Amino acid sequence: MSDPRQPLRLSADRDRCAGAGMCALTAPEVFDQDDEEGLVVLLHPVPAPEHQAAARMAVGLCPAGAIALDSPDSTAP
Repeated sequence: MSDPRQPLRLSADRDRCAGAGMCALTAPEVFDQDDEEGLVVLLHPVPAPEHQAAARMAVGLCPAGAIALDSPDSTAP
């Protein structure tokens, strides 16, 4: 199980993004949408601890799977 105090790293694939906006609605401190295409803009690839829960939820809610979560334990065997 991941430790919520561990740094959380995010990445966003704009080629995969469908522009649904769930990320920006769920974690507006971490994600935004660009004004022209409505695609994801990752504001903070390493969100502050107080925004990590919302960022994790946004990853799960993304209908296109365009946001990836890289926590330290995700690379463990």
